[in-house]
Amino acid sequence: MYTIKEEIANAITHGIGVLLSIPAIVFLVIFAVRYGNPLDIVSFSIFGASMLFLYLSSTLLHSIQHKKAKDILEIIDHSAIYVLIAGTYTPLLLSSLQGALGYTMLAIVWGLALCGIVFKIFFVKRFIVVSTLMYLLMGWMAIIAIKPLYTALTGEGFALLLLGGVLYSVGTIFYLWRKIPYHHAIWHTFVLGGSASMFFCVLFYVA
Repeated sequence: MYTIKEEIANAITHGIGVLLSIPAIVFLVIFAVRYGNPLDIVSFSIFGASMLFLYLSSTLLHSIQHKKAKDILEIIDHSAIYVLIAGTYTPLLLSSLQGALGYTMLAIVWGLALCGIVFKIFFVKRFIVVSTLMYLLMGWMAIIAIKPLYTALTGEGFALLLLGGVLYSVGTIFYLWRKIPYHHAIWHTFVLGGSASMFFCVLFYVA
């Protein structure tokens, strides 16, 4: 599916994500402890762990060539996308939005993530467009709570949230556009940008 050079690029791009996710978790926890409450510590930790899980599983997938191991890692990697989406929502809904709307949306998002993971277990190599649309649907569900999120995050925080969503979404074009050389590494770069934007949004505007 990918050339050796492309797989190296795929592994390096998300290997960078692994290296950045570790200090990101540290900063998230420190900020939550210093400026937040126990709920913030939990939600920030879930967000940070979901980032590390995604980048680590992706890096391993593109670094290992053993077929059976790669098949298993592919399921984990694709499932990690659902986990990251739900993990990113967690501090936004649990710490910022709260209330009936926040908690209901959080339950729905994690429920959809679980359904997506089950779907990937059985159909990881099929229905790629369908699963990509589900990623986008989950990501843009935030529109339901656009007004309270804007109020909670302020203009600057909301701009970072929006930027992250746009970067993730534009990246899916390259994820699906498989005729372009290094298309997957390009997508990985957009994912890194989206994660960075979401990280700064949560770090500075949620706690």
